[in-house]
Amino acid sequence: MDHKKRTMNNKKHFPTPLIMGIINTTPDSFYPPSRCQSERELTTRIEQMLADHVDWLDIGGCSTRPDSTTATENEEWQRLDTAMHIIRTHAPHLPISIDTFRARIVRRLYNKYGTFTVNDISAGDDDQEMIPTVAQLQLPYIAMHKRGTPQTMTHLTHYTDVVHDIKNYLQHKLTTLHNAGIHTVIIDPGFGFAKTTTQNYTLLRRLHELTTLNAPLLIGISRKKMLWEPLHSQPADVLCATSALHLQAILQGATILRVHDVKEARQITTLAAYLRGDKQ
Repeated sequence: MDHKKRTMNNKKHFPTPLIMGIINTTPDSFYPPSRCQSERELTTRIEQMLADHVDWLDIGGCSTRPDSTTATENEEWQRLDTAMHIIRTHAPHLPISIDTFRARIVRRLYNKYGTFTVNDISAGDDDQEMIPTVAQLQLPYIAMHKRGTPQTMTHLTHYTDVVHDIKNYLQHKLTTLHNAGIHTVIIDPGFGFAKTTTQNYTLLRRLHELTTLNAPLLIGISRKKMLWEPLHSQPADVLCATSALHLQAILQGATILRVHDVKEARQITTLAAYLRGDKQ
């Protein structure tokens, strides 16, 4: 993980974005093929991502899509514990992030498995113990922008300027996190979280404005509603559209892509390096 940290902190030596593969252990994530409900399904998905040369696995045990039902802490723990055990068996040295907003989950997983990155969709807003816990354990941290809860976020989409407001929020979070003693911080503008489809595209079009925050920039747009809604389609049918927007995100400064489809994302990052002249 030390090598990944050094790479993330220096964009000059990081021409090719990292590919973060999504491992959902929930029964209701928005893209059904990503759901892993058994140890066999988890193992199969992990092995496929490893074969496709994933850089990083992101494990979620509590769905946070709009209108989803929040899992209990015990349900989330059981799912994540099972997934972590399987991943550590098959890929003991692969970087892992845990997609959770609960500090108690972070501490329990750390006590059992050791270091990982915390991927917090609430940037500490949903659990006041999260930032102190991450600081104490000295874990890398992903801070995402959102508003409200899965049940309310679709009604919280008023912004003065969506990009400017998100940038200010993330700047404030970076300051708060650094002051708390968390020094490896990745930012995520939160595509699809309290943002309309039009706002999502404004954000993607002006994504480069967030690079001035001088933090690694994670983008999660894979198969989301912002792709399939304008196309009158469904998540299963927008792989090509996802790849097209991944390329745009890379050219706008994204340094990590959170994806369902590792092989295709790897193809995009390779070609993007040629487009930018990083490879000859």
